[in-house]
Amino acid sequence: MFSLPATLVKAAGHAAEVAAQGGEELTGMAAKFEELNHVLDHLSPYLKFNLGSIPITSTIVNTWIVMVVIALIAYLMARNLEFKPKRSGQKILEYYVEFIGGIVDQGLGKEGRKFIPFIGSIFLFILFLNLSWFIPGMIPPTTDYNTTFGFGVATILAVNFIAVKEKGVMHWLKHFADPNPVMAPLTLLEQLTRAFSLGVRLFGNMFGEKMVVTVLTILAPLILPLPVQLLGVIMGVIQAFVFTLLSTTYLSGFLAGH
Repeated sequence: MFSLPATLVKAAGHAAEVAAQGGEELTGMAAKFEELNHVLDHLSPYLKFNLGSIPITSTIVNTWIVMVVIALIAYLMARNLEFKPKRSGQKILEYYVEFIGGIVDQGLGKEGRKFIPFIGSIFLFILFLNLSWFIPGMIPPTTDYNTTFGFGVATILAVNFIAVKEKGVMHWLKHFADPNPVMAPLTLLEQLTRAFSLGVRLFGNMFGEKMVVTVLTILAPLILPLPVQLLGVIMGVIQAFVFTLLSTTYLSGFLAGH
């Protein structure tokens, strides 16, 4: 589907020709160049199986795996809840709820805390998807644009649904007509743009980070990948936080904007 720049391909061919004349080191170099030329194959989703006429890709399967992991962790941490928690699992959950509550409070105020499950689910799910490359052989679903754009569309639809439910259809329509009904088409376009921007931002950052790690793993598997992977953990957290913060801001625009 994609290939690396032609200069790298030519370098790989030259290294292969020289390696054919002898030299184990050059042979290894040729192999690395050849693997670099197919680096995107390591990141692209592939078909796992067909469910009737529906193709099930690695992205879908990996997303299911992450969902099971989250559900299992949540069950283990939330069972036998206590009013005054003694177990570390419940304490971590309460810290997390307070963290999400802080985000919600800034955008929606104290009355917006009923949306903590919605906002908290967004952050937690995206975070686990971003960091799923810790599972051996796992391609993070957020390196697939289908996943990230799906998140963007679903989030904007959910925000609009909540706005209708909380404020009513008339308030929702008024938002699109503010400050002038002529602006309604542009405001609608803005919603579509928000869905696109959420998806492309998450995809671009996660795909780029994973690609860099893959390339460095091929070139220097014992030296370079580790610091980049540590940076990837930070990047995964930041991208989940940014997506969550923007989702809260968009929701606030509907509920607190008028």
